[in-house]
Amino acid sequence: MDNQFFKGLVLACSIFFNANYSVSYSQKADTVRIYELQSIEVKGKKTPSNVLSGSPIQKIDISQLENLGSNQISDAVKRFSGITVKDYGGIGGLKTVSIRSMGAEHTAVSYDGIAVSDCQSGQIDISRFSLDNISEITLNIGQSDNIFQSAKMIASAGALNIDTYNPDYTNQKRAFLKANLHTGSFGLINPSLGVDYALSEKTSFGGNLNYLKADGFYPFKINIGQKEIEGKRINSDIESLRGELNFIYKPSQKQRVKLKTYYYNSERGLPGVIIVDNSYSAERLFDKNFFAQLQYENNISKNFKIKGAAKWNYSSNKDYNDQSSGITVDRFRQRESYATISGMYDFLNGLSLSLSQDFSYNDLFTTIRNCQFPERYTVLSALSCQYKNNRLTVTGSLLNTFITENVKSGEKADDRKKLSPALSLSYRVFEEIPLRIRLSYKDIFRTPTFNDMYYLLIGNSGLKPEKTKQINLGLTYGNENIFFLNSLIATIDIYYNRVDDKIIALPTMFIWKMMNADKVETLGADININAEKRISKHLNLSLASAYSYIKAENISDRNSKLWRNQIPYTPKHSGNTAFNIETEWITFNYNVNYSSIRYSLPQNDRDCRIDGYADQNISLSKKFSIGKSKLNIAAQIANIGGKNFEIIKNYPMAGRNFKISLNYTY
Repeated sequence: MDNQFFKGLVLACSIFFNANYSVSYSQKADTVRIYELQSIEVKGKKTPSNVLSGSPIQKIDISQLENLGSNQISDAVKRFSGITVKDYGGIGGLKTVSIRSMGAEHTAVSYDGIAVSDCQSGQIDISRFSLDNISEITLNIGQSDNIFQSAKMIASAGALNIDTYNPDYTNQKRAFLKANLHTGSFGLINPSLGVDYALSEKTSFGGNLNYLKADGFYPFKINIGQKEIEGKRINSDIESLRGELNFIYKPSQKQRVKLKTYYYNSERGLPGVIIVDNSYSAERLFDKNFFAQLQYENNISKNFKIKGAAKWNYSSNKDYNDQSSGITVDRFRQRESYATISGMYDFLNGLSLSLSQDFSYNDLFTTIRNCQFPERYTVLSALSCQYKNNRLTVTGSLLNTFITENVKSGEKADDRKKLSPALSLSYRVFEEIPLRIRLSYKDIFRTPTFNDMYYLLIGNSGLKPEKTKQINLGLTYGNENIFFLNSLIATIDIYYNRVDDKIIALPTMFIWKMMNADKVETLGADININAEKRISKHLNLSLASAYSYIKAENISDRNSKLWRNQIPYTPKHSGNTAFNIETEWITFNYNVNYSSIRYSLPQNDRDCRIDGYADQNISLSKKFSIGKSKLNIAAQIANIGGKNFEIIKNYPMAGRNFKISLNYTY
């Protein structure tokens, strides 16, 4: 609503009130009349955070997730620009996220605000989580504008934040029910059930249960060299059970306590690489994961607030492999104890200051011979500040890291101490035009994982951390009722990254050894456009498109054959486009993910080249209202081109397939 119109309306109401009061008083002095003004609702869209932020941020919420027609987080994440999702094929395939070619180890993943960890490999498999209870997914690259967060989330090159569904009890509704059923090709059956209930105004609890089973037995056809290989993917099945319980207690309007417990148990086949005349695979992976996390928030005053969290995580996996040389069974177990506390003070002049302190303990046990049984103590301290006014936002942080380790046998790594600065700013260039320029810088590092340092004989306890420098320059624009559109949001970012002391495996005299050998330089650009046009009350059109250019090259040795070669599994060109038509009767969605050629090895020759692909998907959905309940029926055809493209070399993805979803809410 126009600001002048709003002021005029309030003034008119005030004059009307005072005039009536004066007349009544003059007519009858001993009578007091009270006139109650009705509240005025001002409607308008809030400026999205990806336009205001000083560094790139991308979001996808529950309404957009419903239009995707998929139940995998990896499908949603592929819509973000600047990322690479490594997918080994099939519903049960491992899926990890790399931001701007830096590697999955540099990507932090948080679940309801608390970091998910894997000290063994450093890579988080996002297939462990389901879309059925997710409300929003956010990707932050570089320095986040959110200074009120844990030091662990600051200590990464980028972060993928997964937020689960929280029911709204403000309308006095006390019970919520969500039931979902997904079924489709390759034996997919995936039911889930979620229940939330308010015991009182202060206390509520909820839980959800998710079961997934699929045989993954899909046909494929790929070319290896000059030979075409045709067959069916074997050992690509999965069966998993996932459950969560949540308890929320609000002692007052200023305080909130939340307890979450999570359990995941799965058995899956690892299908293996397709080799000419040999597609046999019998490797099985058994995963178990349990964690409990407790969060506390207190808005002590208008200007000062604190929050804290504690988490205990237990994870184990068993790798079973029936090889020609015999059966091998390797077991791994890792534990983590984690605590964080943060405080933030808002000054009156737009300045905010935050201090976060984190502590974590990790250990690893394995049945592999010569295991050194490492344990790690990590202390992180982050001081952050932010200044904000109508046109300018400046955010800075300084992270202090101290890590010490112990082993039961062999050599332990040296203690690590480092200060890591970060800075970002966003400035609105013109007061009347919503155009902003943003600039960010982050200096951060990645600690070597337990596998890097202690795995069999290839581990190297003398490894140095990988050091990264990130520079980003961008423009953002967001406006309503522009040209013929109801809304238009556009962002463009140009960035430069450099990774020094990159950890890779190199052959030594008798064995391979983990070494700090590579330097990688990345120059890239991300472009995002979101547009919406409401044709009528019952017809709405929307378009979301993202494009990434990534030139990530090895600059370790000018005389090497690898000099200026594109690093493995990083396409120079990639992106996605989603077009949505929403009507009174049905919603139609078309989306395509595309990628240019990639290489599976550091040397960019024909033998390790992976062809580009375009993965097209269409979905139809229909919503029904049944009293207080809602039913959504969706059908999706995935990979409508039917081609078995590859994301990882010689790991063919499924061809054309379908999914049907039923979603019931009360």
